[in-house]
Parts: sequence; C-alpha cells; structure tokens
Amino acid sequence: MYISKSKKSPFYQLTFEVNGKRTTISTKTPDYDEAKQFMATFQYPEVQPLGNNQSGTLSCFQDEYISYVSSSKSKSYIRSINLSFKQLIAYTGNISLKFLDIKTLDKFINSTYSHAPKAAALYYRTLKAAFTKAVIWEYIQDNPFKKIKVPKTLKTFPLFINPEEFQSIIDYTPQQYLKDLFTTAYYTGLREAEIANLKWSWIDLQNNTITVQCSEEFTTKSKKERIIPICQSLQKVLLNQFPKAIDAGKNNFVFTRVNRIKLNEYFISKQFKKSVRAAGLNDKIHFHTLRHSFASMLVQRGVSLYVVKELLGHEDLKTTEVYSHLQNQNLAAAINLL
Repeated sequence: MYISKSKKSPFYQLTFEVNGKRTTISTKTPDYDEAKQFMATFQYPEVQPLGNNQSGTLSCFQDEYISYVSSSKSKSYIRSINLSFKQLIAYTGNISLKFLDIKTLDKFINSTYSHAPKAAALYYRTLKAAFTKAVIWEYIQDNPFKKIKVPKTLKTFPLFINPEEFQSIIDYTPQQYLKDLFTTAYYTGLREAEIANLKWSWIDLQNNTITVQCSEEFTTKSKKERIIPICQSLQKVLLNQFPKAIDAGKNNFVFTRVNRIKLNEYFISKQFKKSVRAAGLNDKIHFHTLRHSFASMLVQRGVSLYVVKELLGHEDLKTTEVYSHLQNQNLAAAINLL
C-alpha cells in the first residue's frame, strides 16, 4: 500500500490490493502529510462480487457497460463513454462503484467545467446514463449523478452559410467530385460518415429520393434509416455522376477517387476546410456547417421543426430546436408585412 500523485488529479492517490487485484482510491487531499495520515488510518474494504462485475471497480463496470450498449449505440458515443470513464478514473482512482460519493463526483464535474465546460457536460450526461444502468443491475442503490447539477454551458446558435457563400466555396474547390460531394451535403444535410458511405444503391433517381441505409458495414448515428427527397439542384449533380454508376455498379460509392474505395472522412473534412480558407470565409466554418445550413434553409422557408427533425435523422426534437430562433425571425418578418 502506498500513496502517489499524477498530473491527472490534484489529489494524492492511495494504491492497495483487494483479492489480489490492485485498486486505487483518492485521498481527497493535495497535502502529502494529510495523505499519509489517510493511509495510516485506512481500512481495507470488503469488496463483494456484483453480478458479472466481479471486482466492482469502475474499469470493470466500464467494460461491462460498453459491451452492453455497443450493439445499440454509435461508435462516437462509445468513444464518449470511454473518455468519460477514463477521466473519472484518473480523478478518483479505479475504485469500486460503492465508494463513489456525491461530493467527489460533484468536485470532478466542477473541476472539469473550470477548464473545459463542454467536456464537463459530456462527462455528466454520459456517466449519468451509465450509472442509471448500474442501479438497474443492482450494483448501487442510487444514481449519485442525479443529485449533481452540472453548470450550464454557453449555448450559441449553429453557424450556417448562405447560397452565395456556398457558391464561393464551390468556386474554390478544384476537383469536380468534391464539388459534387459538397453540393450533396448542402442539399441533403447528410452527416460526414453518411456522405462517405453513400452508395448508388441508396439513390432512386426515378422517385428522386435518397434512402440512408444501415448495413453490416455502416450504420447511421441513430441506427435508423431515413428517406431524403432530392431537390432539383441536387438532381442535376447526381444525373451528371450517374454514368459512373452504370460502369461501376450500384454497390459502388457515389463519391470516390479510386473505384470501390471509400473516401476517408478526415480527408473530406480537410479538403472542405481548404476550400473555405481559399474563399476567405469564416474559419469556424467546417464540413458539419453544411448540415446546419441545410436545416437553416428549410426552417427559414417555413418548414416545421418536426419535418426538419425527420430529414436530419434526429432522435429527439430538442436537438432540432436549436434552429427554432430562425422561426422567430420568420414570424417577425410576417408581422412587418402588416
């Protein structure tokens, strides 16, 4: 048994063994003498097996929880879970769920908020959901995160670009396939991963629809398929590309540099950023801005938020409500006509 300190936590950590397994717990003090006193008075806990989570530690619960949700959650959400647990374990040590108290978790969230507000909100949401499952599995009696209030983060309206700005980006994009790719994203609101995985088999040019499909190789963020109508501006782009589909086959990707090879999402994002900077536009504009622009154009033209929600593939209307301020602008414009 010994105490040590790392850069990841302001407190000294006490390391000890339970049932042959090394465990770390926070002394909750940055003072060395107080940490030594903590170690001197520390009593070894009796950790009882909890279901499949034999040691009851945070890391074991993390593995079990991820195994449970991996089939229903996106890869990005799994990354959020891993990151949240990693930061929590760095702060508290790899202790048993039983020994986590509200005060320690409250300090963890608030100390994170002091230098990374958005990260604090992410950790709070993700860990709260995980600990709700821990209650259901009877690993703990109550979810401590339900008694913690995370400080509110500053919410800003999503950045979007108008048709003139978008045309400027297209003018500064040298490759035709990237011009077509950006245009498709602008007029469909497809996510970066959806654009990269878009196949000709998803596109029905007779009925002018794109069906965002799930398969063994790709699933949407919500794990649900959705249909997006093709507007006239986009129809022209896809019709120009269609001869490639005849040569390559329906299962080929729509946008590709090498036949049947999917474009890297990072590559798409980087090329878009190059075009934005070449056009001299706001450097905060990134590929996801095209999705915001698609939603913003619809709302500004009077489309209901519910319809926008379905087109974007949002699971919750609250996510789509970030565009509600544009409806207010439309209402004001309507009143000014009186």
